[in-house]
Amino acid sequence: MNGAGRAEYFPRPSRREAQAVDSPRRAAKSGTRSGRRPVRSSQRGSTTVALVTAVLGVLSVVGCGEENNYRQVKLDQKIALAGVRQATGRPVAQPHRVSPLRVAIASILSPAKNLESYHHLLAYVERKLGRPVQLVQRMTYAEVNDLMRTGHIDMAFVCSLAYVLGKGEFGMELLVAPQIREGTVYYSYLIVPKENPVRSLADLKGKAFAFSDPLSNTGRLVPTYHLSLMGATPDAFFSRYVFTYSHDNSIVAVADRLVDGAAVDSLVYDFLATTDPDLIAKTKIVARWGPYGIPPVVVHPDLDPALKERLRRLLLDMHRKLGGRSIIKDLFIDRFVPIQDEAYDSIRQVAAQVR
Repeated sequence: MNGAGRAEYFPRPSRREAQAVDSPRRAAKSGTRSGRRPVRSSQRGSTTVALVTAVLGVLSVVGCGEENNYRQVKLDQKIALAGVRQATGRPVAQPHRVSPLRVAIASILSPAKNLESYHHLLAYVERKLGRPVQLVQRMTYAEVNDLMRTGHIDMAFVCSLAYVLGKGEFGMELLVAPQIREGTVYYSYLIVPKENPVRSLADLKGKAFAFSDPLSNTGRLVPTYHLSLMGATPDAFFSRYVFTYSHDNSIVAVADRLVDGAAVDSLVYDFLATTDPDLIAKTKIVARWGPYGIPPVVVHPDLDPALKERLRRLLLDMHRKLGGRSIIKDLFIDRFVPIQDEAYDSIRQVAAQVR
């Protein structure tokens, strides 16, 4: 698997979406299948692998600069994943209809889990605003940032590093942040298979490793920073590495021993410890790095100020409303709170040393 130029394929490890994606074990045994995209291996043998996520055949990988294929999900009623439809372009203005609020959720969780987890929250926003809400799905954090930069989305739930970069590049604005366990911070967990003797990052030298996304703070930036403190780089340190494009996929890759280790978002890991304990039981944490400013909710800098304030107030008040309280409780969120840009300065400092 380490030969230069050899294509590799990463199985799509989503455990409870059998109809949406293949089982990792079946995929690992069966090898290359049609429809999976090969990627280049580096000359040092480390590999960046695109995880092709198929959600019932309708969520596909697309380029950051493409403007005419983002996904829209109608939220006025509960839908099955099969109901996700592909848009043919930017929303067309309808006579006598309010334009939709376009919301993106970065794939911190895999797309199907994003849809399942955030459906009720976005439907709540739609009801309270009295205007349609369209969920826009992209595979990578960079694509979500690009959609906001080009004005194709209005609001997004993003990774902390993606916010830092978006703020610097085009003025991405903080709206609110989730407060979880009375805090607005999170950590990077270094995890390995449960029975693996690895006890630290140093023990993973020459092993296979999973990053989540190139713009992930906890899933790529932080472990790369800790490698730099050892005088190493991912290319030189690991025998190979892959990008899984969501933290739950990285956790499954470790649990099923597709890789020897991964760095993941503590919020996702702790969430799955409650919702999928059998999965987490196959892994263990060997390092905890942080804390860092929690992934925020952001808006386009040119969004109408009145709408921006309505959204902020709506989210800040959710925990006080009977319907809103139950929705955020299901997401393990205490409440949404204001947050300042300075909360992300530690990420800027790490990024300055790594990038």
